[in-house]
Amino acid sequence: MSLRVMFAATIAAAALPPCVQAADDWPVRSIRMIIPFPPGGSNDIIGRLLGMHLGERVGKQIVVDNRAGAGGNLGTDIAAKSNPDGYTMLIISAAYAFGPSMYQKLPFDPVKAFVPVAKIGNGPNVVSIFPGLPARTAKELIALAKAKPGQLNFASSGVGSSVHLASELFKSMAAIDIVHIPFKGGFPAMVDVMSGNSQIIIGTLVQALPHIKSGKLRALGMASKQRSAAMPELPTIDESGLPGYEAANWWGIMFPAGTPGGIVDRIDRELAQILLLPDIRKRFAADGAEPEHLSQGEFGKFIAAETAKWSRVVKQAGIKPQ
Repeated sequence: MSLRVMFAATIAAAALPPCVQAADDWPVRSIRMIIPFPPGGSNDIIGRLLGMHLGERVGKQIVVDNRAGAGGNLGTDIAAKSNPDGYTMLIISAAYAFGPSMYQKLPFDPVKAFVPVAKIGNGPNVVSIFPGLPARTAKELIALAKAKPGQLNFASSGVGSSVHLASELFKSMAAIDIVHIPFKGGFPAMVDVMSGNSQIIIGTLVQALPHIKSGKLRALGMASKQRSAAMPELPTIDESGLPGYEAANWWGIMFPAGTPGGIVDRIDRELAQILLLPDIRKRFAADGAEPEHLSQGEFGKFIAAETAKWSRVVKQAGIKPQ
């Protein structure tokens, strides 16, 4: 190659955006995984588990950055405004599909601000109560709530969270009057129910399972189509008192829009392989979750369908952000 050609090539490379130049030798430093909810919740549990394996496969540490607030929108906005160089990723859940119908002016465009990477799993919700409450089935809980309108509380991880919307769907379908008590995260909400201040929580089995096993929570049924392999003896809510009820959480990975396609493709491939690992599948099952890989295009369509579904629940319940 002549000096003139080499010089021209160097100038051309220098003119490219930094994120494009970084794609070939990525990663050269640690990668930030923004989790837009507090530590201890299902997003945090799943994010840290996948982050550990992903870091091993790409050769650099995945650093978890919990940025809670505004129903997940605070951390999501930080990720949206991050440099699209492949060094910031975002873990999202069903809550991502709630924003467009709840917030008229999101600080980011949920369609244009990110590029979907992959769906990584599902987290069936479980209806749990304070053990001191005199109910052992969904049917008994509904009867109790109807006998005491406005006297029972349900805790959630915040206004507009997946826990909140799952509870509103239950409330609507059961035609009961129960009071919403929002918290900043799933863990403090669950603690409030375990203490008896609130009586009901419909959260992911990933988060609730240890407390169900310890007797601090009483599980009444799975909010899914099928029973969970983690608790096969526990019926679904459909079976135990509220036909047709279904509400599940899910998780996926996104990059800021403009992230080089080569980086997005690699993370998609790595995640697909990680989800096939026996120890990962065993850990998911033990925690009450289900690994499921949907690649970029499929995941984008899934998000659109979920957004349409939950917008109807938000509208019917009249949920407004605080």
